[in-house]
Amino acid sequence: MIDKCQREMTDMIGCALGVSDAPFYGEAIGKHIISSHLSGFKLYVLTFLLYYGFLFSPISDLNPQEVMFEVASRLAQFHVSLGPSGPSSGASGEPRPTRPNVTIQDFIQDVRKIGGLKKDNVFCNLRIPTEFPNPKEDDINLVMLTGHGVFCIDVKTWRGTVAAQKQYWHVQLKQENQNLTNATVEQVADPLEAITIKTSNLWQHMKRTGRAVHQKLFHPRVVFLAPDCQLDEELRKRRELVVHSQLDAFLRSFRESYVAWMSDAVTPAWLSGHLSYGQMGELKEVLRRMGTWDLLRLEGGELLKGDYRSCPYIALNRQETDVMEFSKIKTLSADSLWALLGHAPQVTVKMYRRGAPGWLGKPLSATATIPNSTQVIFRVNGEETDSSIPAHTIHSITLSI
Repeated sequence: MIDKCQREMTDMIGCALGVSDAPFYGEAIGKHIISSHLSGFKLYVLTFLLYYGFLFSPISDLNPQEVMFEVASRLAQFHVSLGPSGPSSGASGEPRPTRPNVTIQDFIQDVRKIGGLKKDNVFCNLRIPTEFPNPKEDDINLVMLTGHGVFCIDVKTWRGTVAAQKQYWHVQLKQENQNLTNATVEQVADPLEAITIKTSNLWQHMKRTGRAVHQKLFHPRVVFLAPDCQLDEELRKRRELVVHSQLDAFLRSFRESYVAWMSDAVTPAWLSGHLSYGQMGELKEVLRRMGTWDLLRLEGGELLKGDYRSCPYIALNRQETDVMEFSKIKTLSADSLWALLGHAPQVTVKMYRRGAPGWLGKPLSATATIPNSTQVIFRVNGEETDSSIPAHTIHSITLSI
């Protein structure tokens, strides 16, 4: 393989440079390229550039030492521009992980891709109606409706070592420097107990709505996405806890074979231990009507999660409106012109109808023009009081049902 690449380099450089010492250059450059471990694609790109003379300028007037110095520097630039290849280590010398860090968004995509679940069977950030609502404790990160049951999942991005201490858990993160090691310990509430209570609340809500499903079909889970999150020995025994190395196996467990699919279609739910199609349809209707958080996006890109309360000059029907989009005159000259004419700056609010978009996008339900200084009342999740946010700083508000 090396000899073949060197011969190709020899012929190619002879055409590109038009020099008599092409075999000498080709042998040396071929060895340099092979030692750089270029992939097949990068080698073809390099061949194309060399052939058409785009890699380096004509150097036929240089001596062999100058030629090799010029070629080596250009090859180094080429290699850096394409980035590292293969399983080599990074600049710090640490080996790359076999699987990159998984974000919450990645995990949701894997639920559909690896787990084979349909989009309408996955619900995010549901708020469970309870007798005594608590905004800090009544929402579930992810609810998955499967034939095996309803999985209520709390997603954690913790890093470090996790240990259980009575009703609290300790998350210890070590940061090693050159001469010393720093360790930080954070005490958090027991997430397994929390998601178990939320799962029970969801089952009780289903029961109140007349959906008769056995409680054993509601499964609480806590998923840890970070590869460097390690559970202690006692926690590793709990099947309700899923660490990074178990993610793929956990999601594949939701896939059903055709035999199981056909069996569930004709076997009663009380006999098979799975959710019937009728039960899944009833549960799905209830989950669709459950609220989530309103999302307020600021002009700078920051996203606030909470409850939209009100906005002066706007009469809003939440059942009909899905998104409120705020737009204003952004140029300073335009603002100054409005001021000279005696007008205060204004913001246009477009309200889009809830539901699937049509051929021309989402249809407008209403449009309003409000003063630039209008205060939008919004209760941020976790705060005890409402916040007043100037309308001209808001990009959009996505409303839950």
